[in-house]
Amino acid sequence: MVSRIDINCDLGESFGRYTVGHDAEVMPYISSCNIACGFHAGDPVVMTRTIELALQHNVSIGAHPSYPDLQGFGRRSMQIPTSELADMLVYQIGALKAMVEAQGGRLHHVKPHGALYNDAVRDPEIALSIAHSIRKVDSDLVFLGLAQSTMCAAAESADIAFAHEAFMDRAYQADGSLLPRSKPGAVIKDLDQVIQRVLWLAQEHYTLSAEGERVSVQCDSICLHGDHPQAAVIASQVYASLSAQQIQVQVFE
Repeated sequence: MVSRIDINCDLGESFGRYTVGHDAEVMPYISSCNIACGFHAGDPVVMTRTIELALQHNVSIGAHPSYPDLQGFGRRSMQIPTSELADMLVYQIGALKAMVEAQGGRLHHVKPHGALYNDAVRDPEIALSIAHSIRKVDSDLVFLGLAQSTMCAAAESADIAFAHEAFMDRAYQADGSLLPRSKPGAVIKDLDQVIQRVLWLAQEHYTLSAEGERVSVQCDSICLHGDHPQAAVIASQVYASLSAQQIQVQVFE
């Protein structure tokens, strides 16, 4: 049994007049956040406000870069040359890093978003592009990605730290990959199921596949999606359930 686990959440995904998620309500119950950098969501004002919230609650801050896909919320795969992708990633990570430092904080990690995340799991070249882009900006940043995936090898190759991530509100496939959002049941909405999966992951290092098979997952961090319809309720209940088991919610190193 572990005595601590990081709970991360994708936040700062509002844009202009459009509000997405429940950032202020979620923030007290998590230990790290991944802030959108403007390419799938977010804008300078939203980024600033989200950073302020994170600093107020002592939540570690990560960049959440994506493909340039505002219309599709970053969930559409794009065929982009890796050299161009690298430039886009450095731009996004660097922008958020500067904004965090302008408020006296420190950028802690980088977690790719949506289709970029999923493509990096399948494509070692994309994973390497992400890892090397992170290193270009700051070699002390941690690459946060899918547990035991291609991303881990990419981080090793780029000589940067890697944190293994699991998902409390997403269904898995038997091979440890995420069930695509296009499939029924990909997003788990039942609160009791979500809490049970968090406890399995934190205490026994496993979750269940969509077919009900046990899938081994060694993780440093468990993600709650900020755009989940019950994100605020889930965050508070997960925190309470972990505390009841004497498991601290604490950021990964």
